[in-house]
Amino acid sequence: QVQLVESGGGLVQPGGSLRLSCAASGVTLDNGAIGWFRQAPGKEREGVSCINGKTVNTWYADSVKGRFTISRDNAKNTVYLQMNSLKPEDTAVYSCAAVRWYGRYCSGDQYQYAYWGQGTQVTVSS
Repeated sequence: QVQLVESGGGLVQPGGSLRLSCAASGVTLDNGAIGWFRQAPGKEREGVSCINGKTVNTWYADSVKGRFTISRDNAKNTVYLQMNSLKPEDTAVYSCAAVRWYGRYCSGDQYQYAYWGQGTQVTVSS
């Protein structure tokens, strides 16, 4: 059974930082792709970042480039999202998603992913 568990969300002031973790079980991340997505109230889910487990190629949404960094630890089967310089508009439920096989790259398209975590709330507010 595949399970993705996110952690690390919380309340942070504007300009602050958080690190999200996505721990996977039942699926190895070595050959697949892992993505982070977010959904704010009243808005559609959007891709934030992704990483290819084998090649380490990454992708970032324009809105987070230069502020967020995705990384993976294949030995721990875990992917991280380091979020710096957080803004109120980053407030959302953040979810990770995975697909077992994905070539050399990754995708910010949610429909490319087969497995999803439950999500973790990130609130940026003073």
